[in-house]
Order: sequence, then C-alpha cells, then structure tokens
Amino acid sequence: MYRLSASELHQGFKEGKYTAHEIISYFIKRIKALDPQIKAFLSIHEERVFQKAKLLDEKKARGETFGRLAGIPIAIKDNMQVKGEITTCGSKFLTNYKAPYDATLIELLEKEDALILGKTNLDEFAMGSSTENSAFFPTNNPWDLERVPGGSSGGSAAAVAARLCPVSFGSDTGGSIRQPAAFTGTVGFKPTYGRVSRFGLVAFGSSLDQIGPFTNCINDTALMMEVIGRHDEKDSTSIPEKAEPYLDELKTSIQGKKVGVPWHFLTDLRPEVKENFLKSLDALKDLGVDMCEIHLDMLKYSIPMYYILAPAEASTNLARFDGIRYGLRSKKAKTLDEIYDLSKQEGFGKEVKRRILLGTFVLSAGYQDAFYKKAQKIRTLLIEEYKRAYLKCDIIAMPTTPETAFKQGAIQDPITMYRQDLFTISANIAGLPAISLPSGFNAEGLPFGLQLIGPQLEDARVLRFASHLEKTLGTQNAIPTQFDKEVNS
Repeated sequence: MYRLSASELHQGFKEGKYTAHEIISYFIKRIKALDPQIKAFLSIHEERVFQKAKLLDEKKARGETFGRLAGIPIAIKDNMQVKGEITTCGSKFLTNYKAPYDATLIELLEKEDALILGKTNLDEFAMGSSTENSAFFPTNNPWDLERVPGGSSGGSAAAVAARLCPVSFGSDTGGSIRQPAAFTGTVGFKPTYGRVSRFGLVAFGSSLDQIGPFTNCINDTALMMEVIGRHDEKDSTSIPEKAEPYLDELKTSIQGKKVGVPWHFLTDLRPEVKENFLKSLDALKDLGVDMCEIHLDMLKYSIPMYYILAPAEASTNLARFDGIRYGLRSKKAKTLDEIYDLSKQEGFGKEVKRRILLGTFVLSAGYQDAFYKKAQKIRTLLIEEYKRAYLKCDIIAMPTTPETAFKQGAIQDPITMYRQDLFTISANIAGLPAISLPSGFNAEGLPFGLQLIGPQLEDARVLRFASHLEKTLGTQNAIPTQFDKEVNS
C-alpha cells in the first residue's frame, strides 16, 4: 500500500479494496515502525484520525457521497492550526499551545474527507534550511540518515520520501518546500502568493509565506491544488479567483513553448549539479520545448534582500510571543519586564533570536531607509525583471539547490546556510509559483531537484510543464532502498 499514490489510495477506497480504517492502520503502523529512524513526526493524531476513518467508512456503507480526498492520509507541518491539537512551530515556546481553531487548509482538506495523520517537524518557527533548528530533534533524510532533509519543512518532506504518508503540507517563505523536496527526491510546490489561504498558518514573513504540498507525483500535487487553491475571505491576501482545473491542464501539450535559463546566474554550479541540470534541459528539448537565455540581474541581490525583508517581518510577527498572550512564561520572572525578557530568552532558539535581532535592527530609526526601504525598492525591480523575462519565455528553469543534501552538522556558518536558498528565494520575493521535481541522483545516490518558475497566477502552467518532464525523466515515485519495504505486524 505504501507504493500507491494518493490518487490510487482514493480509488482503492472508492472501489472497496480498502476501508479508511485499514488505510490509517497501515500507515500508522508504518510510522511507528520506521519514524524512530527518520524523526519526521512531532505528533500523531491517532484518536482523531481513527474517528474520522470510522465516520468515513460509515458514510460509504450507507451509500452516501464522499469527498475527493477520502482515504488519503495527510501530514501537516506543525506551524498550521489543527483545532484541539498542540501547535509547537518546532519551538519550546509553544509546547503548551492548543489550537482554538482549524486553519483554512485543514477545513478544506477535511471537507473533502482527507485523513489528517499528525504534525511534522520543522526548523523553529520555520527559520532554517536543514530542520536542525527544531527545538525537539533534527529530522534525518531517508536517503541517508546522516544527512539533513532540508528545511524548514524537513519533516513533511522526509515523511513523504519514506512513504509514511502519500501527501504532506509545508510552508515556503524562501524555499522551505522546494529545497527539502530536492534533498529528499519528492515533488514540492509553492503556489502563487495568495493562491492558498494562509489563515491558520503561524506567520514568519507575511509577504513571503505560502502553503503548498509535498507528493511523489505531479498528478497528486494537481489534485491537492484543486482542493486548496481557492479564495478565502478570512485571508486578506487571498486572490479572489476560483479554483483551477489543474488535473485537466496536465494533459495540454508543451510542444513549441519556451523555457528561459538565467545562465549568467548559474556560472558557479558544482559539476554534478550542472551535469544534472543540462540533462534535465535536454529532456525538455526532447519534449519539443525551445531554450532561450534570459537576464535577471537582480537575482544576485536576492539573498541580502531576503535577509532584510524576512527578518523584519519575523521581528514584527514574533513580538506577540511574550509569555502572556502566547507561549510558556518564564518561572524565573518576578516583574512584567522580566516576563517579557526572560520568556523570550528561554523560549526562543539561537536562529530565531538571530533573525529577530536582525529584523529589529533593519526596522530601527536611522536604518529603515538604508536597509528595509531599499530592499523593498529592489524587490520591485526584481518583480519587473521577471515580468520582462516572461515576454521571452513561458517558464524559467534553474536547479533547485546549489548542492545535494549535506551531512548533519556540516554547516555551522549562518551565511553558508542561508546560501542553500540561493535559487529558491526569488520566487517568494516576486510571489511566483514554483516547483521542485526529482531530476536524478548523484554518484552517492542522493537526489537532485529541478526547479520550474512560472508567472504570477500561472500555477497550472508550472504543473503542466512539470508533469510532462516527470514522465520523460522517469524519476517519480523513487523510494529510498532501506524504506522500500513492507512493515511486519
């Protein structure tokens, strides 16, 4: 059963091959047997999901209609609200915070009868590129347990890669879906900013954050987007557009279309990364797609731009975690000022503190014009450059990451870690839809990822290109050998 896609599991439930109870029992048994090695999950909502499975089986027995996601187990990154369950954001600060409501994502998934398995691990408050910054434990990459799965959505990516579930959800602020997807050989999609409601997502960078799915094939990604890609009045940044027919769009030919490559930005690629990228471009050419060179000169500023804008927004968003309204209160505090100071000092991890300090600095008097406002101006220039590039091409291709998954503890320098998002950050800054899909393996058997970036609102176009390329590359549904096995009772 672990080899089945989400769509195949739904079909199996629909045809009566499996009950919802059998599906959930199978995957929870698999999680309990294999996740101690991977550490993808922070919590399993066992009682809740079995109750949902029971209701779903009863509904089917009565001959009633059921949703499009019936029989599909799904994991959720632990920075999204599931009513009545703890939302930690990977932080000690929120170990006592029980969500009082469902995120819109959860409402939409459960309305279509999805089975929510539990919450996955992440870098604290989604700040990191390796899931080593979780306050609880690092997550391991299923392809090599000594390596990171990427971040910040590393738990969600690792869970799908090891087939602990067919679908999971993460959030992407600067590459936090696509980078771990590349490291774990999964499909990770960041929709257009505003395409998926952020209501119920604990905010990191409000102008950058976007929720998206991890899957093992583009077809499952399209299915998820048909369910969650819709307007939400509870989110003021939600795009007032109807859900698109993504599954139908996958069938449309891409022959004669143009793919743009910013070669000027890719001059320092590692040999193995460049070789894989060129092979991926050759596969696109085999599909009848033409290549053209584009120039995005502002890309060289994407990392400094991001690490001004994102920390500034994080500093503002995390101000609410004061030990009074949210989070654990310091037991050492005796005065109001000590409650504020000591609760944050004890509750936040090193990387979160670093970004709060950086964000507070760039917003402070005398520095806001020099840093924050200037970064916003360059952001506008980058958006305009992308618009001009799409006059020449239909979609843009880049490697997802500058390297394959690195070993735990191998990167200690923050700047080197920030450069892991070199190729992904610009899509968040410009609000563009982008996907990472598996594009092969290196000599050590570690996955590569290819990134495709489309114009705003052209999410269906990105998925269409990815679907055709996936079939040509033949890399979908690859499973790490040590987890390609049935679990004994």
